[in-house]
Amino acid sequence: MSQATYNFHLPLPREVHEMLRQEVERSGQAATTLAREALRDWLVQRKRQRLHAEIAAFAEAHAGTDLDLDEDLERAGLEAIRDETRP
Repeated sequence: MSQATYNFHLPLPREVHEMLRQEVERSGQAATTLAREALRDWLVQRKRQRLHAEIAAFAEAHAGTDLDLDEDLERAGLEAIRDETRP
């Protein structure tokens, strides 16, 4: 079964269009394939960045509270890292 697809009109600045055209020539792939992959990769990257920022904000807001990392767990984690790096 094929996945549903949707059309999306995206006007490109001349410079971006030229870069895409050159990549089409080099790769032999269709412009729509390259654009689709680039957009998907960018959206995945943005999602990761947003998640990282949310985790960092939570950690900063809750540092030193009951929601902060358990000291025993933190100590055990540091010991495990040290043990892995020792010859």
